[in-house]
Amino acid sequence: MSSNPVPSELRKAVADLRPFYVRAAWFSLCASLLVLAPSGYMLEVYERVVNSRSHATLFWLTVLVLGAFVLMEVLEWARSEVMRGAAEALDGRLHMRVFRAMFEANVRRVPGGHVQSLQDFRRVCEFLYSPALLAIMEAPVALVMMVLLFLISPALGWSAVAFGLLQVGITWLNERRTKPPLMEANRCAIAAQRYADDTLRNAEVIEAMGMLKNTHRRWVAKQREFLDLQALASDAAGGFQALSKLVQNVLSSLLLGLSCWLLLHDELRGGGGMLVVSSILGGRMLAPLVQVVGQWQSVVNVRDAWTRLEALLSAVPAEPAAMELPAPRGVVQVEQLVAGAPGSSSAILRGISFVLQPGDVLAVVGPSASGKTTLARLLVGLWPAAVGKVRLDGADVQAWSKRELGPHVGYLPQGVALFEGSLAENMARFGPVDMPQVEAAARAVGLHDWIMSLPQGYETQVGPGAMRLSGGQRQRVGLARALYGDPVYVVLDEPNSSLDEQGDAALAAALAQASARGAVVVVITHRTSVLGVANKMLVLRDGQQQAFGARDEVLAALNQAARQAAAQAAPAQAPMALGQAVA
Repeated sequence: MSSNPVPSELRKAVADLRPFYVRAAWFSLCASLLVLAPSGYMLEVYERVVNSRSHATLFWLTVLVLGAFVLMEVLEWARSEVMRGAAEALDGRLHMRVFRAMFEANVRRVPGGHVQSLQDFRRVCEFLYSPALLAIMEAPVALVMMVLLFLISPALGWSAVAFGLLQVGITWLNERRTKPPLMEANRCAIAAQRYADDTLRNAEVIEAMGMLKNTHRRWVAKQREFLDLQALASDAAGGFQALSKLVQNVLSSLLLGLSCWLLLHDELRGGGGMLVVSSILGGRMLAPLVQVVGQWQSVVNVRDAWTRLEALLSAVPAEPAAMELPAPRGVVQVEQLVAGAPGSSSAILRGISFVLQPGDVLAVVGPSASGKTTLARLLVGLWPAAVGKVRLDGADVQAWSKRELGPHVGYLPQGVALFEGSLAENMARFGPVDMPQVEAAARAVGLHDWIMSLPQGYETQVGPGAMRLSGGQRQRVGLARALYGDPVYVVLDEPNSSLDEQGDAALAAALAQASARGAVVVVITHRTSVLGVANKMLVLRDGQQQAFGARDEVLAALNQAARQAAAQAAPAQAPMALGQAVA
C-alpha cells in the first residue's frame, strides 16, 4: 500500500502561504480583465461616438478607460505587496531555521554549511514577488482570453490555441537548452566565491610567501568558467526570448488579418470593431508565456537554490522539542565512546570511558593526532558519537537544548575567534551584558587591568576593522568568555597554547577557582603547567584510552612505564655501544 510522500519542510512552509496566493490571484484576475478596457473603449468609440458624433460620450468613455487603467495599476501594486508580504512571512518562519541548519551543517561538516545557504533562502523569498512568478500567476487569465476569441470566432480561437502550443514548446526548449549551463554556472559561481573567501582567510600566508599571483590565477580560471557558462545560457535564452516575442507579434497580426477575412465573408461576430479586439486578445493571451521565457534565468536560479535548501534542511532536521531539564550539576559520564568526524566512516576515538564529579579538573594529554580535539567536540555535543554516549547529569548531551545548556557551558576551541563588537559583548557571549560578571571573568584570567588601561575600556571594539589583539590577548578574551556566568561544565582545548608565563599563572588560578565553586573542568593540553591544578588525568594514544585516574597515580604509572621501557632498551643498546668503542 503506497502512501503519499511527506512534503519537505520548505515545501510545506511555502504551501502554508496559500492565503497570500489566493488574494494575489484575485488581484491578478481583476487586473488582467481590466486589460480588456482598451478593447471595450475601441468598440464603444466605433459604435457610439463615430455614429452619434457625441462629444460628451467620447469624454465619459475616455474618463472610464483612464479610470480602468488607474485601477489596473493599483491592483497590480496590491498584488505585488501581497506577495511581498508572503515573502516576509516565509522569511519570518524559516530564516532562523535556515541559519541554524547552516550553522549545524558547518559544525557537522555536511553540505550546506556556508553563507550560500542564506543567499539561496533570500533568492527563494525574493522570487515570491518577482516578475517571473507574477507572470506565472497571470497564466490562467490566458484561458479567459482564449475563450473570448472562441466566442468571436472558432477560427480565431483555434489559431490562438495553435500559437499557444507553439509558445509552450518554445518555453520547453528554452528549459532544455538553458537549464544545464545555468545550473553548472551557479555551481561554478559558488566554488569561485568559496575560493575567494578561503584566500582572504589566509591572506597573511599568501602575502608572506608571494602566493598572490598564483591564487589569483586560479580564481580567474574559476571565474572565467562561470562567466563562459553564464554567457552560453544567456545567448540561448536571448534567442528563445526573441523567438517568443516574434510568435506573439505574428499571432497579433495573423488574428487581425484573419478577422478581416472573416469580416469580408460575414463570419465575424460583433462586426468590424472585433478586428482590433481579436488582435489585442491574442497578444495578451501569449504575454504571460513571453514574460516567463524572458525571466527563465531567474526561474532556473531559484530552482537550483530551492534544491540546495531542501538538501540542507533534510540533512539537518529541526531539533525536536526537548523536555525541560533542571540546571546541570556537572556530573559527566563518558560511556564506551567510539567516534570520528561527521560524515567519515573511520573512527578517531575508540572505547573512551570515564566519570567526572563536580569540582574535578581533568587534564587530557597525549601526542598529536591522538584524538584530543575530537574528544573536546564530543564532550560539548558538537559532534555525535557513532557508539556510546556523553552524559551530563545522566542525560545525553546531544539531547540537551543548546539554548538551555549553553549558559552553563564554557568552551574554548583551539582556534579562538572574536566577533565584531566590544570586549564586553564578546565576553558576555553577545547576550545582555552583566558588567559585574564580565569584570569577574576578566579578573579571573588576568585581563581586567589591561582592559582598564585602554581608552575605551570594556567598550573597546574588536573584530573586523577594529582593534587587533595578539594571540595571547585573544586567547585570554576567549577564556574569559568561556568562564563568563560561572558555568558548571568547562571544556578547554589548548587554552595555554598562546599564553606567556603570566597568562599560564592566570589560567591555573582561574581553573582552581572554577573547581572550588564546583564546576567540572576538562583541559586538553600539551603543556605541563596545568597539571598542578588537575586532580584527574586522561592519557590518549592513537585514539585509545591509555590511562585514566587520579593525577598522581597516572603520573606514577607513566613514570614507571617509562623506566621499564628504558631498562628494556638499555641491554639492547649496550652491545652496540661496545662495538662502537672497539671500532
